[in-house]
Amino acid sequence: MACIFCEIVTGLAGAELVHRDEARLVILDRAPLFPGHCLVLPAEHYAELADCPPELYASLSELAQRVALAQRRALGCDGNLVAANAVISQSVPHLHIHVVPRRRKDGLHGFFWPRTRYGSPEEAASVAASLREALAPS
Repeated sequence: MACIFCEIVTGLAGAELVHRDEARLVILDRAPLFPGHCLVLPAEHYAELADCPPELYASLSELAQRVALAQRRALGCDGNLVAANAVISQSVPHLHIHVVPRRRKDGLHGFFWPRTRYGSPEEAASVAASLREALAPS
């Protein structure tokens, strides 16, 4: 299956380009939440965050930060939503970071999913312990 973002990188498909360098692109989202909604993506194909080399992701994050600040200057927004889906809700299987300009009372309410609570402090402690173990160096 062809990757639309790879096609944009190679020029086979069009996009409204905001920034491009050797390793990264910033394009306008074709179906924005709000005008100025950008996608920051690597030029090289990585399906998702887990596949991306850490140094490249750091570079993408730095560029996302610059885009967020540029949105505030250029669009007069109050803040930003910065998010990267991994597999679930990832409509294009090519790593990309959404940088969405936000304004107070813009109608977007928090996250796009229902929030929950842990059943008990013990449950939270158990989940945290599992994650600490998984994060520990092998």
